[in-house]
Amino acid sequence: MSYEPLHEIPLPDEIRAAIPLSPDLAAIKKERDRIIRDIFERRDDRFLIIIGPCSADNEDAVCEYIARLAGLQDRVRDRLVLIPRIYTNKPRTTGTGYKGMMHQPDPHKEPNIAAGITAIRAMHIRALRETGLSAADEMLYPGNSPYLEDLLSYNAVGARSVENQQHRLTASALDVPVGMKNPTSGDLPVMFNAIYAAQHSHVFVHNRWEVRTTGNPWAHAILRGAVDPYGNCIPNYHYEDLMRTALEYQKRGLDNPVIIVDTNHANSNKHFLQQPRIAMEVMRSRASDSLLKDYVRGLMIESYLVEGTQSLNENVFGKSITDPCLGWQDTERCLLQLAEVA
Repeated sequence: MSYEPLHEIPLPDEIRAAIPLSPDLAAIKKERDRIIRDIFERRDDRFLIIIGPCSADNEDAVCEYIARLAGLQDRVRDRLVLIPRIYTNKPRTTGTGYKGMMHQPDPHKEPNIAAGITAIRAMHIRALRETGLSAADEMLYPGNSPYLEDLLSYNAVGARSVENQQHRLTASALDVPVGMKNPTSGDLPVMFNAIYAAQHSHVFVHNRWEVRTTGNPWAHAILRGAVDPYGNCIPNYHYEDLMRTALEYQKRGLDNPVIIVDTNHANSNKHFLQQPRIAMEVMRSRASDSLLKDYVRGLMIESYLVEGTQSLNENVFGKSITDPCLGWQDTERCLLQLAEVA
């Protein structure tokens, strides 16, 4: 086979021993998990916002962003629960380009996954220590879950991974909510089949072990829009789309039915400045129907310190090097408006 061995990847136990989660931070994370689960289980009526950069490319910038988010969380705590996005793996449609901090802890240097795994764990712990906000990440590689599973309060399975067996079965083992995005085709049965699979017990191979899972009752839907065969974006955040998804939930009888709406990607046609408008339209739809008010329990928003996107050689602190994001001023304004109507 044409593999060239580069670096031996440390085992999860080795990384967790070298960069441990302290008991006080574990207690903070445990309480955050309880709050988020309570939202899914209807014991807490606050609204979830999963928000942050498209990809976490710079530890200092990410931690400064989350520190600002923590200050804003204090202001909206009665209405919103903010989960920062620390997305350390970046799926690429064509397989090329920056694949996230796990691949390249320094975007200007060559990939080094062994160093990247250490870097992303250290960044998650720093963010939690400095802000008290446990984060979300994307499950791009199911086998990597043990490196971060004690730190994350939310996981997402992306549109290109949601039909994959290993993602679905790994999600069934996690004890935090896992959002299943609709695939890029917009096929809702694919998304609902993934939710069903994740909510049930399985026996399968995971990191060299035959394992049995208990099922994840908080696996749920994320609507992120679709792309037709000609490359045109088709949004699925409108009232009719939300109602169709809610009714499908009722038909299938899944546990803890929750819909999260991704305001970017195909829903915004990559026009990142449309995210606040989309968010407010979702809130109006939610307010107009009791079923939607019950089922639509969160939004996913891409934002960073500086709006837009940049090439690697520009070196603007806190500006995305992947998909464009809202800047901080628009982010703050959007969250305060959402808190008024949630």
